[in-house]
This record gives sequence, C-alpha cells and structure tokens, in this order.
Amino acid sequence: MSRSQHTRSQSGGTGGPSLRLLRVGENVRHAIAAILTRGEVQDPDLDGKSVTVSEVRISPDLRNATVFVMPLGGDPKGVITKALNKNSAFLRGAMSKVVHMKYMPRLTFKIDESFDEASHIDNLLRDPKVKRDLESP
Repeated sequence: MSRSQHTRSQSGGTGGPSLRLLRVGENVRHAIAAILTRGEVQDPDLDGKSVTVSEVRISPDLRNATVFVMPLGGDPKGVITKALNKNSAFLRGAMSKVVHMKYMPRLTFKIDESFDEASHIDNLLRDPKVKRDLESP
C-alpha cells in the first residue's frame, strides 16, 4: 500500500480524522476533564476555576494533541490557557496513568471559540433582513 493510500484509508477517504483518531481524542478528552475536575493541577491560576474540555484533536502520528477548553466565565486575558499550557507536562503524566498509548501526545491548550461562532451565526439568522430572504420563495 502506498503512503497516499495508507493516509487516505486512515482518514476514511473523506479528508477528516479517522475513527481511531476520534476515539483516541475522546479518551484523552475524558482523561483531562477528569484530572481538572479532581483539581489535581496545583496552580493558583486554576484554583477554583471550572474548565470544560470540549474537544481534543490528535495529530495523525498521535504525537500532538490540541485541547480546546472553555473556562466558565471566559478567559479574556488568557490566564487559564497559559496556566494549562504551563502545566501540560504534569497533565500529560497524569493522563498516562489512565490512557494507555505507546506515546503520550504533547498537549497544547486553546480556547474553544466555536460557541462564539455559533452564537454569531444564530444572531445573523435572526436578523430581519436575513429572515426575509430565507422566507422568500
């Protein structure tokens, strides 16, 4: 099997992540969420903060993971994401006790802006001009 055929078969031929990558990402998401919920990370910037882990995207080689988070109340100054990135090695080690993989992926934390985008689209669809255009035949 050539390299391009191998890559295409891993992604299901749709250009999206394979079922395996989605499954691994979901396992990592659950593990990180549990660690954060239990308050295992000892960082003053995270003390008493509620953080939702909405998605984890794993690279095809399983070496890197982008973790999308949504802190309750937002993170306008990026304090929470900086604290999570600073503690990513600890999180990676704690995660290795729960998720069994040959290589633990490096974690990069980012704010999940998909909720803001969905809200913006919803507001656009409620605009009277757009509503009128959608209702016309």
